Amino acid sequence: MTVAVIGGSGFIGTRLISLLRERGVEVLNVDLMPSALHDDITTIADVRSAEQLTAAVAGAEAIVNLAAAHRDDVRPVSLYDQINVGGARAVAAAAEANGIRRIVFTSTVAVYGLGEEGGGAEDEAPSPFNAYGRTKLEAEGVLRHWADADPARTLVVVRPSVVFGEGNRGNVFTLASQLAAGRFVMVGSGRNHKSMSYVGNVVTYLANSLAAGPGVQLVNYADKPDLTTAELIETLSALLGRPRSAVHLPFPIGLAGGYLFDAAARISHRRFSISAIRIRKFVAETTVDTRRLEATGFVRPFTLPEALSRTIAADFPPQHGS
Repeated sequence: MTVAVIGGSGFIGTRLISLLRERGVEVLNVDLMPSALHDDITTIADVRSAEQLTAAVAGAEAIVNLAAAHRDDVRPVSLYDQINVGGARAVAAAAEANGIRRIVFTSTVAVYGLGEEGGGAEDEAPSPFNAYGRTKLEAEGVLRHWADADPARTLVVVRPSVVFGEGNRGNVFTLASQLAAGRFVMVGSGRNHKSMSYVGNVVTYLANSLAAGPGVQLVNYADKPDLTTAELIETLSALLGRPRSAVHLPFPIGLAGGYLFDAAARISHRRFSISAIRIRKFVAETTVDTRRLEATGFVRPFTLPEALSRTIAADFPPQHGS
């Protein structure tokens, strides 16, 4: 089939398109930004515009919607609604106009409550803790409405935990950078667990999902076993060849520091890697239930230790002669 990847110029999209092309799939990339690797198949379009999307995905038989406003500090906050919810409406309209009956949508585990130990099962009532989670949940509803209008339609909603991998500049990279530079300060006890998802595994699951049958499928994605924050720090430190930091801050003090960075960001109009919400997420128990995923029989190409090793080797190569 011909697959239109909306938001394919980003971190996950670039890897997904590479995998699909390796498999011989015809791909269209639709993004507001050009693609570093796949510009030959890229159409510039805004996910908020049904008219632009309708033209861009013409000829496709399936859509993978990756486009999202996802950072913690998106401003104005209304952009979450415009891009995530408005974008889902535009995707549904473009699919309707082109007779496309298959959509794969990447949602997020942020639809679940923050700090729910052992939580995050697909049949639990969602409780988003931020605008990102709320709007992704609303986007799921928009696409469910599209799928319910025709029993021949297929909708696969994948809720990944935090995604990391080579070239990503998200939470795992930020943590590794602080460890590599010797600037890391531990906040909290480190006994909380974190569900994580390696991009190489995630894109394999997304690509496989294009073969799903009619109806709506909802599945969480994470690579198990969940590590505690302390275990993750120990693993990254070992891969980086750095000693573990001995500096610890109690959570209340760390959170107060996060609020100070928030104030500095508002005054200076700069973005900082430290914020109150990131401190809260760092110390929270953020695990997700993957029993439904495991029941599908999906085999991950990479184990979590392999994934972390590949990521550190690519993004933090040894400095010879230093």
